[in-house]
Amino acid sequence: MAKIDAFFNLMHDQGASDLHMVSGQQPAIRIRGDIERIKYDVLTNDSLKVLLYEITPEHKIKQFEETGDIDFAYEIPSLARYRVNFFQQKNGMAAVFREIPDKIQTCQQLGLPNVIAKLAALPRGLVLVTGPTGSGKSTTLAAIIDEANRIRRDHIITIEDPIEFVHKSQNCIINHREVGVHTKSFSSALRGALREDPDIILVGEMRDLETISLAIEAASTGHLVFSTVHTTSAPKTVDRIIEVFPATEQLQIRSTLADGLRAVVSQVLFKRVDIKTRCVALEICIATPAVRNLIRESKTYQIPSMMQTGKKYGMQLLDDAIMDLYNRGWISGDDAYIKANEKGRFRPLLKQPPTDFTEA
Repeated sequence: MAKIDAFFNLMHDQGASDLHMVSGQQPAIRIRGDIERIKYDVLTNDSLKVLLYEITPEHKIKQFEETGDIDFAYEIPSLARYRVNFFQQKNGMAAVFREIPDKIQTCQQLGLPNVIAKLAALPRGLVLVTGPTGSGKSTTLAAIIDEANRIRRDHIITIEDPIEFVHKSQNCIINHREVGVHTKSFSSALRGALREDPDIILVGEMRDLETISLAIEAASTGHLVFSTVHTTSAPKTVDRIIEVFPATEQLQIRSTLADGLRAVVSQVLFKRVDIKTRCVALEICIATPAVRNLIRESKTYQIPSMMQTGKKYGMQLLDDAIMDLYNRGWISGDDAYIKANEKGRFRPLLKQPPTDFTEA
């Protein structure tokens, strides 16, 4: 047992999502969104290096010493997996560990709307789960893949950096590929995937032009593709993807994206005020023919209006979902205001509204 495993056991027992270890500071864990210090000695660079290198593959140590940052996964059997990032900072080494639960929760267990589980049954197209870092995108995608694994008889390929949730093949064949270990890059893995008879492809993150282009191509040629983008709404997601391409290609990619897109799910995590846990607010945009036409015609600013009238398809705006959580007594007015898109709607919920108020 590695010495650092004691921190992971503490983290797991406390229900923490992240462990922070930084040279020159005490270790800390994030519980329900808040950082809390661990009663432990201040870490020196040398002591932290001993703790971290004990669990680090040799090729990753070499890469870290050459580049100053690395990503990989670490697993404690029967406890959990951890997404690991090392980086150099002013006082020396630092590391952040994100706990990936050993057991994958279903869409129902997560309390997700029924339409989310239905995305697993789509025959083809592109489904994007978006939101800021730490908003639970990987958890939502894992639940959707788990649903597909149970209800379909297909081939699923996941491409991640590093591998997070590990799915055991049920009715589907599942192959997990890790960037830097099993393939050079997201784009090379995607190119290869098209020759590997996949039905469903999970791309951990659409980071660059080539990966985005290949993901859209795969979705347009009969595959069901799931991926993530760091955006906060459906319109911003569409605009972000199109803006990655050169101006001369944007008209064509707008049309291709409109044909291939099936759904955009944007999410934000909240700390619950009634019990010690967290909950998620979802914005759900289903790519109906009307939504696709807005994308083709460069009228993404009209998508929210289309979502308001598309509730029968399972669509909902993020602010409506946030207001629902507030009305249930699950979240505070302050949190609702901070994370809402149209802040004016939530201003009356504040006990002390800010004097310098903007709609931004």
